[in-house]
Amino acid sequence: MKYMLSQKYDDKFIKENIMGPNPVKLTEELLSLHPIPPGSTVLDLGCGRGVTSIFLAKEYGLQVIAADLWISPTDNWKRFTEMSLTARQILPIKAEAHELPFAEGFFDAVVSIDAYHYFGLDKTYLAQHLLPLVKSGGHILIAVPGFKKDIHGDMPPELLLSWTAEDLDTIHDAAYWTDIIKAADGVEIISIREMESNEECWNDWLACDNEYAVSDRASMNAGAGKYMNFIAIVLKRK
Repeated sequence: MKYMLSQKYDDKFIKENIMGPNPVKLTEELLSLHPIPPGSTVLDLGCGRGVTSIFLAKEYGLQVIAADLWISPTDNWKRFTEMSLTARQILPIKAEAHELPFAEGFFDAVVSIDAYHYFGLDKTYLAQHLLPLVKSGGHILIAVPGFKKDIHGDMPPELLLSWTAEDLDTIHDAAYWTDIIKAADGVEIISIREMESNEECWNDWLACDNEYAVSDRASMNAGAGKYMNFIAIVLKRK
């Protein structure tokens, strides 16, 4: 696909602030599959350094709560204000995914890019910790790294050049994620599908000087990408 909105952002800014395969392009594809109306209150869950939060606020006119456990809200707020965003548009907080400090039904939507697989593989997570925070009829949009087909029983050696088998425990295919989501009551699956963005987003990441990007090059240069894809998950609270 063409990333008309993502291309508006300075390449240096993106490379300095992303923490994995280009999350801005992943977000653009995800919202092309299911747009969120402007003015909606949205939780960006696991926002990292906030580039997706900036993108959601500036390009889609959303009111964003930018939540992350590891990146300082102060650091994110500095980035947000440097991008001319105000507290009416975006609010950084520190939060753990199982202890989100919000009222039930507070959000019109939740977006989570390259983060949900760290906490959402527990079949109880969605129904107990996230779905209650979304209004009836609201949506949850997720992009997670995945496999084209689950290969945990026969891990190709090129994958193990950069990652251990334990590192890859959270990476699964669309069918696996479908089973996880179906365990939750009160949610409708709109779609679970592989994304187009995988190769381009990985190439953007591997071009960074980030130490983790450098480490990931061994596997990806050896052809590990042929086993992998990002998976888009679009859900609706009943």
